[in-house]
Amino acid sequence: MPKTISEKILADHAGKSEVFPDDLVEVNVDFAFGNDITAPLAIEAFKRVGATKVFDPRRIGLIPDHFVPNKDIASAAQAAMLRDFAKEHQLPHYFEVGRMGIEHALLPEQGLVLPGDVVVGADSHTCTYGALGAFATGVGSTDLAAAMITGRVWFKVPHSMKIVFKGRRRPWVGGKDLILYTIGRIGVDGARYRAMEFTGEVIESLPVSDRLSMCNMAIEAGAKVGIVPPDAITEAYVKDRAKRPYKFYSSDPGARYEAVYEWDVTDLEPVVALPHSPENVKQVTEIPETPIDQVVIGSCTNGRLEDLRSAARVLKGRKVARNVRCIVIPATQKIYMEAMEEGLIATFIDAEAAVSTPTCGPCLGGHMGILAPGESAVATTNRNFVGRMGHVQSKVYLSNPAVAAASAVLGRIAHPDEVVGK
Repeated sequence: MPKTISEKILADHAGKSEVFPDDLVEVNVDFAFGNDITAPLAIEAFKRVGATKVFDPRRIGLIPDHFVPNKDIASAAQAAMLRDFAKEHQLPHYFEVGRMGIEHALLPEQGLVLPGDVVVGADSHTCTYGALGAFATGVGSTDLAAAMITGRVWFKVPHSMKIVFKGRRRPWVGGKDLILYTIGRIGVDGARYRAMEFTGEVIESLPVSDRLSMCNMAIEAGAKVGIVPPDAITEAYVKDRAKRPYKFYSSDPGARYEAVYEWDVTDLEPVVALPHSPENVKQVTEIPETPIDQVVIGSCTNGRLEDLRSAARVLKGRKVARNVRCIVIPATQKIYMEAMEEGLIATFIDAEAAVSTPTCGPCLGGHMGILAPGESAVATTNRNFVGRMGHVQSKVYLSNPAVAAASAVLGRIAHPDEVVGK
């Protein structure tokens, strides 16, 4: 019987010839990880059941990235738990401040999550790695503890849905716009516990950075996973990074999907998700004049080198509006170095933006950019719920990096063409 890519990966990792939607399966895990918020809970559970060793030190990652550099004593204590556990169990993939990055940018960059993998992380945006053709999903901290001990987890096999993007992308339109458009069409629960498979001619020409942005936000539609069938673009990205063998899976012709959406995005302009939901989406050109106080360019969604290049193209030779704070956060140290070598960091500083070491900080309202009552921000992050970036009376607008940069220059939500011209 024809199978989807997600069903094939789960079947192989469960040691079965085939699996079907709604089956309960126990599967082998290729990589499991946690961060400084979620891993301490997993470590406590690990110790509570009396476990003395992890299933494979090479298959576990600990990445302090949310409240680091530590913002207070409590966050320092959480980070210390990761450090101590990594030392005790001799985990090679513990990434200290100065060597770390935002987990969902760092792990693909390091070649630790790969095509065909089953990956679990105690963070909802673990679905990012579906961009490489992996079955990757977020789990609770106790599930992470079980995975660290046994190397296995259980899933209900999700139903699959296919989203086919046709046409050609307009200038300034990237993966962030495609996924926001998708969420705007189907809603924040439109893919609940589904495998969202992204295909079509637009996806086939999409760079890995944009694919990562799309799969990162599959969870914002309620999906279990977002996944892109691997191809030559995937191979070019992983071949020199991979730390171990990998396998390309693809969906069979005639595979069954619960739903199929086909959209021509030729006329799609950059979009923005208005407060307070990722489904509240409008094209930039449809939004009335909206003043802002802050811009954040970075996060696991849009902190990669390609994102920084896009923002720098808009900011080069210009200044951030005097009434706006612009914060730029490269997602990893490697990206930071590459951005410096290309002159992007100088462009940001010349524009009077603040540039930070890698951190999730402002995305979750942690630090490095908290909003006061009544303030509004344009951010390249992934969530804009009430109070997400600070006070409950603040507002967050989600956009791609070019829109964020243009908004920083004009002090209001803006199309990049308003700054650089057509």
